[in-house]
Amino acid sequence: MEQLTQKKKVTIMIALMAAMFFAAINQTIVSTAMPRIIAMLGGMEYYSWVITIYMLTSTIATVLVGKLSDIYGRKPFLLIGIIFFIIGAFLSGTSTTIFQLITYRGIQGVGGGVLMSATVTAVGDLFAPRERAKWTGVMMAIFGFSSVLGPTLGGFMVDHMDWKWLFWIFLPIGVVAFAMIMGMFPKMVRAKSESIDYLGMLIMSLAIISLLLGFSWAGSKYEWGSPEIIGLLAGAVVLIGILLLVERRAKSPVLPLSLFKNGIVNISNIIGFLMNAGMMGAMMYLPFFVQGVKGISPTASGFVNMPMSIAMIVLSTLAGNWISKSGKYKRYAVIGMPFMVIGMLMMAFMNSIAVAVASMIVFGIGLGISMPVFTLTVQNAVKPSELGVATATTTLFRNLGGTIGIAVLGTVMTSTMKNKLEAAVTSGQGADLSKVDPETAQQLSGFLNPQLLLDQPKLKELQTTLPDAIQPLFNQMLEMLRNVLSDTLTVVFLVGMVLLIVAAILVLFLKEIPLRTSNSVNESEKADAKPVKQPVLE
Repeated sequence: MEQLTQKKKVTIMIALMAAMFFAAINQTIVSTAMPRIIAMLGGMEYYSWVITIYMLTSTIATVLVGKLSDIYGRKPFLLIGIIFFIIGAFLSGTSTTIFQLITYRGIQGVGGGVLMSATVTAVGDLFAPRERAKWTGVMMAIFGFSSVLGPTLGGFMVDHMDWKWLFWIFLPIGVVAFAMIMGMFPKMVRAKSESIDYLGMLIMSLAIISLLLGFSWAGSKYEWGSPEIIGLLAGAVVLIGILLLVERRAKSPVLPLSLFKNGIVNISNIIGFLMNAGMMGAMMYLPFFVQGVKGISPTASGFVNMPMSIAMIVLSTLAGNWISKSGKYKRYAVIGMPFMVIGMLMMAFMNSIAVAVASMIVFGIGLGISMPVFTLTVQNAVKPSELGVATATTTLFRNLGGTIGIAVLGTVMTSTMKNKLEAAVTSGQGADLSKVDPETAQQLSGFLNPQLLLDQPKLKELQTTLPDAIQPLFNQMLEMLRNVLSDTLTVVFLVGMVLLIVAAILVLFLKEIPLRTSNSVNESEKADAKPVKQPVLE
């Protein structure tokens, strides 16, 4: 599609940006409102499934569409993705039970996965790698903008409107994006000789389901050593082994094993995996400090996260333009990763809201500079005919990193909190319950859980109902819980920081090849290069 005029390309990009914004805003707008929606529908015990089902269906759709869009072109999948997302979003707003919402979110996840994969790959079709960097930064900025607007708007809407409008308010954007892509996006003729690897698709889908469910449920729904978790993870390993055998014999494999002979692709995917795993520390656990340790309301807590998104929007746009002008990308990853490490280190030892905000700004700067790089490196290192499947593989590694990161950091959080709470109680840091009657001591002991700090309405209710005589003891206990939670979060953020340090070190081994000024690739430029050590800045 390089033969299109610049005006035509920009027009198509507007349609792609509308599709990207449509998918992203519909995700972020429900993030803050989902707990209340679940409370209205009932079935809080199934809450995790509302999140898990979207993650499962979107991840599978992302990977499968990568290869299929290389065969059939991006246009049909962009349109299919919008249709699925519109249907899923509309039906989600009509839900009357938790099980309906789970089902409809699964449909929405299919659409979201298709859209996210096809839009990013379509940018690669439109622009050569050199110019693509600029537009990749813009797409990242759109995702960041939805992260700023969505949670705040969602919180406001669920307080003042019927919750169904959270799913419906942006549906017109989806309709407009569909019409624009239908009318403007060029159609690609399918290669007649290309076959479809149905068996590979099935086995890979089952492997992803086993792997994601195993890590999603480990440490929360089931113990890590439980038969359920061991069975799921062992099943995933077996299925991956079978997949490798199947893909070696497939004429047109859904996951070409030749991709993993490419050093640039391998290192970029590992870095993306580690970045997303470590990033979960910032995204998931900063609110624990703001709300639990400092007692800030959830609404105000959202504003603490906002500086990170704003910094990411600005820097990803700038970094995309800088890469496009210079043709160099490694230096931006080398510069950006230390910012993320420093930001995480600041989170580990923050003691005020001001430091929390500063840490999010620093982290957002690093994220904005480095995040656009690793999709670009992969797309630049493979043949244009493998653009879709290579981009989808990158997304898969990032999704797996996020899922596994949540599971591992969650386990670190739980075990560390338990140990530190036991140590605090036995050391006498908390309230001396021996000074009160046994019944009151038993009542107060029931509150020895740092999670109490995150339920502020319940906490205020307790403080008003407890007798004045034991209020000082209760306040002493709360102070101990805050210290325990703060010390626990320090450990969580340090673990996240270690993951980011490993990613930063791997960046030094990332081979930089010139960004192509055309989507055609010579044999000498094919992605068979092995990673070699290079100077830090090139």
